[in-house]
Order: sequence, then C-alpha cells, then structure tokens
Amino acid sequence: MTSTEKVIQKAVEFIDASPAGKRYSELVRDISAAFLDIPVNTIHGSLHRFRTELPVNVYQPSRGLYRAVKYREEGEKQEQEVTKQLKIEKIREEDFYDAFGEWLINELEECTRTISVGGNKFKDKWGTPDVIGVREAKRSDIIKPPTEIVSAEIKLDPSGLITAFGQACSYKLFSHKSYIAVPDSSSEDDIARLDALSRIFGIGLVIFNPLNPKSPDFQIRSRAAREEPDMFYVNKYLKLVEDELFA
Repeated sequence: MTSTEKVIQKAVEFIDASPAGKRYSELVRDISAAFLDIPVNTIHGSLHRFRTELPVNVYQPSRGLYRAVKYREEGEKQEQEVTKQLKIEKIREEDFYDAFGEWLINELEECTRTISVGGNKFKDKWGTPDVIGVREAKRSDIIKPPTEIVSAEIKLDPSGLITAFGQACSYKLFSHKSYIAVPDSSSEDDIARLDALSRIFGIGLVIFNPLNPKSPDFQIRSRAAREEPDMFYVNKYLKLVEDELFA
C-alpha cells in the first residue's frame, strides 16, 4: 500500500470507531501518532484526496466533521425513540415556554420581560410566536437603549424544523430579534443546516433537552442579529398582547 492509501484506510478506521465522528484536526493528530514514519505534509495531502473522494460509508454532517453512515441511521432511530417518549410522557411544547422566557431574561439578557403566547393569538396564517419578550431601558442605564421586541419559536418534533425556521423568519416582520429552539436529539445534519441558515438570516439558534421541561438546559448555538422590523406589523401584532407584555 502507498502512504496515501494507508492514511485513507486509517482515517476510515478512526471514523468508523467514533460515534460522534472525527474532525479534520483530530484525524491528522491520530494518524500522525499511528504512522510516525509518514510526514505530516503527506498526511494532509492524503486527507485532501480523502475529503474530495469520500468513501461511500462516510459522510459530512457539518463542515470539517466526518462520520460513519451507520451512525446517521442510529441518530434517526434516536430521534424516533425520543418522539415516542415525548408522547408517552405527554410532554408538550407549551411546557417549555416559561422556562425559555426566563432564560432569555436571566441567561442571555435579551429581554427585561417575556410572556408565553403560542396557539393562534395573532389569528393569521403567518403564525404566532411561542414566546414574546421586550427589552426596555433600565433606570440605571446611563445611555438609554431603544425598546426591542424579541420573538421565539420552540419545536419538539424534529420533522417540523423547516416549518419552525420559516415561522422564526416571519417573526422578523415585527421583532428586532427572532429565535428558534430545537431538541438536542435532532440529527447533527439538521442542526448543522439550521445553524448555517440561522447565521445567514440572523436568526438565533438554541438547542435544548426535550425530555426535561423543568431543566431543559438551553444552549445557544448562534445569537440573533438585531434588525429593524416593519413598524406597521409591530403595532398591528403587539396591540394583541399589549396589556400582558407592557403591564
């Protein structure tokens, strides 16, 4: 076998033995340790060929990460198991609204007040946010920032992530910032795509434990970008929650 063939074979072995997958830097490190006689530059060159001609049993769930296809199938099974458990334990998206609102206030400090909404409060096909928050200036602020509206969509069902992302985008009509929260049991491929899309569109992405409403362990993947909403829609929709949100 040539040095390149040895490197590629060893890379596949390392990836096959790692359920979480291997990053490029990890492959270089591990292969260097396994073949002390092969120069690092040769390893880089061999891995370049590996990346451009991926073996059929390896895929890329995200940039720089390589994973065995068999683990993607296991991830899909895990999604199904979590979905079944949610139904058995009768866990609903509404169970996470208050916790997420508190997290926006205390952990991200994006809001000074939040309310749980959900349902069809806005009564139109564009959807209603699950959580709406407002960030207002504090008395202690020397420079008073303008009031900001923050909206969030929480999704438990991995099959509805695309719809949820579209809803989070539509909330930017009347919100300065928009967030989407998805289960950490979602496939790595789905989370990676959402992460990329969130950064493109300025949506905040959060993952959480869907099986523990009392302690969801919200984790920020990307913060929402601040943008100016359309004031016509701001006034149209906030009139429906004015008493609760600005009480």
